[in-house]
Amino acid sequence: MKYINRWALMRNTGYENLSEHSQEVATIAHALAVIGNKRLGKNYNCERAAVLGLYHDMPEIITGDLPTPVKYYNDETKQAYKEVEKTACNKLLDMLPEDIKQEYQPFFFKAEDDLPLWTLVKAADKISALIKCIEEKKAGNREFSEAYETLMETIKKLNVEECNIFLKEFLPSYELTIDEINRK
Repeated sequence: MKYINRWALMRNTGYENLSEHSQEVATIAHALAVIGNKRLGKNYNCERAAVLGLYHDMPEIITGDLPTPVKYYNDETKQAYKEVEKTACNKLLDMLPEDIKQEYQPFFFKAEDDLPLWTLVKAADKISALIKCIEEKKAGNREFSEAYETLMETIKKLNVEECNIFLKEFLPSYELTIDEINRK
């Protein structure tokens, strides 16, 4: 995962690999689950949300990080990419010894019980991308401005209340410098 760079179609001031992204998604998914439990009366398994976040892009070890505009170009492309991802997931699972393969199955194929957590992971994935846009914009890279706007709209359309709370309470800190954070 550390060899797969993200944002290949855009000029980056700082590169992000899939390992870094997955760790951030796991952290944010965990935070969203905690918010859901503490603020919204949900009963999420926060640790499970984090682990699903760690594994959410695992097929990209084989497929690479296909840029979003390509992945979602049209319905035919989107469906074809889902098949490619499914094949990659099966290939990764087939690399595991038989006695532990079943333990990893839910990380590659969404189990019914985990669907609410996968919603949080999807939201965390979008928030992570939004944070990347903020970091690039802070570094003076305007190339991420449109991606920021698109992601913000996508996140709003997810209609995940935990996301709204995260965006309101935590996202502003990503605009700050380390010195500004330390003063607060």
